[in-house]
Amino acid sequence: MRSLRPLVSVLVLLLLTGCGSSAKKAEKTATPAPAAPSATPAPAAAPGCRTVPAPRPKSAPHLKKPTLKLDPAKSYTAIVKTSCGEFDIALDVKRAPKTAASFVSLARKRFFDRTTFHRIVPGFVIQGGDPLGTGQGGPGYTVTEAPPSTLQYTRGVVAMAKAGNEPAGASGSQFFVVTGDDNGLTPDYALLGKVSKGQDVVDTIGTVKTDPSTEAPVSPVVIKTVTVAER
Repeated sequence: MRSLRPLVSVLVLLLLTGCGSSAKKAEKTATPAPAAPSATPAPAAAPGCRTVPAPRPKSAPHLKKPTLKLDPAKSYTAIVKTSCGEFDIALDVKRAPKTAASFVSLARKRFFDRTTFHRIVPGFVIQGGDPLGTGQGGPGYTVTEAPPSTLQYTRGVVAMAKAGNEPAGASGSQFFVVTGDDNGLTPDYALLGKVSKGQDVVDTIGTVKTDPSTEAPVSPVVIKTVTVAER
């Protein structure tokens, strides 16, 4: 089975603890030095994507755990606008109320705006939500909500990444969208929801060229904005 490690996790931490036995990722809040501007033009983007500069890393945040509670009688949709197009996530408020509320709280703070999909594994997942863009960033707090024991991480499912030493269902801000038919992951990663529109955009992002040593896109895939609509 394929290993799901974050950029820096070859570098040590399991991104999605045991991704079946195996997903790796880091949710630390170390602040790297800002990248120096480069005069070298960015590589051409993949078909269907725009060539855009990589956003500067944000400062490591230290946010308080949100107290927001969502109305289970309403539906909440996260609209993710990227340099490769737009896709929607139907948040699963009934089965994941705390995880969904944390995501909505961060989106309302514009936390995800001008971040990237920093890790892409074709046929497996695309991963974003890190303010540092390194695979180590998070919001400064952790929410824990065990996912349904019957959850299967099939194509279009959106869940939260966690470090290997964290309990099942732990999450910060990093999330992943499943692009493979069935990853065989064990139900350890907090459920967020499922792609309800724009799966073709997710598939496009999932096939961009990456650096094989880091699984980072060669040309940045930028999350322009994440907003939430409720009905």
